[in-house]
Amino acid sequence: MLPRISPKSWTKPYPSESKHAVMKNDRFLIITGLSGSGKTCVSRFLEDLGYYCIDNLPAQLIPTLFKLWTRKEVEIDKAALVVDVREAGFQKKFPEVLRQLRKEADPTLIFLEASDETLIKRFSESRRPHPLSRKSIADGIRLERKSLADIKKMADEVIDTSLKTVAELKENLAVRFASKKGHMLQVVMVSFGYKHGIPLDSDLVFDARFLPNPHYINTLRDKDGKSESVRKYVLKSKETERFLKELFRFMDFLMPCFVAEGKSYLTVSIGCTGGKHRSVVLSEELKKHLNKKGRKTRIYHRDIYK
Repeated sequence: MLPRISPKSWTKPYPSESKHAVMKNDRFLIITGLSGSGKTCVSRFLEDLGYYCIDNLPAQLIPTLFKLWTRKEVEIDKAALVVDVREAGFQKKFPEVLRQLRKEADPTLIFLEASDETLIKRFSESRRPHPLSRKSIADGIRLERKSLADIKKMADEVIDTSLKTVAELKENLAVRFASKKGHMLQVVMVSFGYKHGIPLDSDLVFDARFLPNPHYINTLRDKDGKSESVRKYVLKSKETERFLKELFRFMDFLMPCFVAEGKSYLTVSIGCTGGKHRSVVLSEELKKHLNKKGRKTRIYHRDIYK
């Protein structure tokens, strides 16, 4: 079990070649580094954090995109570009492009690396060839490491992924780039009716059919769970009160575990018979509870009008 890594120690800062005093911009990131070091994983998780990610953008197009972004001519709040040796002549073109960018503004350059042993193991397990491999994987790694040495010196942060699991890497990125830690895990609440089928994308499913059913109350049958009268009827039950208490406790236990595991999305489904009354009320109550805990939560009542 690796010790928890603080935000200050998980990357190694490198002095920028540019001596200007422009503030670093974490809303425009450029990700590069060695093949197999985890650039795709980083890109996918940054996308979960709200970044607009572009993979393998030619270096000469970066200034154009950067200008459009700074002038707000494109509807992109945060951008992350992945660039590497897949582009012909990258090691010569990219440093000049970055120097030009740093004269006007300063995007953050992140360089990913890993040990030769780790990279060889990853390529062997994936059974994919190294992009610069001529004789062997080790030969390709050696050539790439040498060709990217100058770009590595230009990086604002260098991340060694050799000893990091995917979950640890995601946690480090979240601490570094997420605006709020509570937003690392996005929760979608879904109310549904069992007679219409369980939502296929559910991560967690809770059954509310044991609770008192408003359907059998004449004055409530034609209303739905958003109605105050239906809500009061469902919540006044002792069974509901106890169920919600245990559900809240269970979710409070689970959420930090999912975050630590690196999970980005969680779909929680609550079902009753028709998906119109009890499941709607309980989903709304759980959403309120998670919001109070600082969790980013959306809700979808799938069967409420069926």
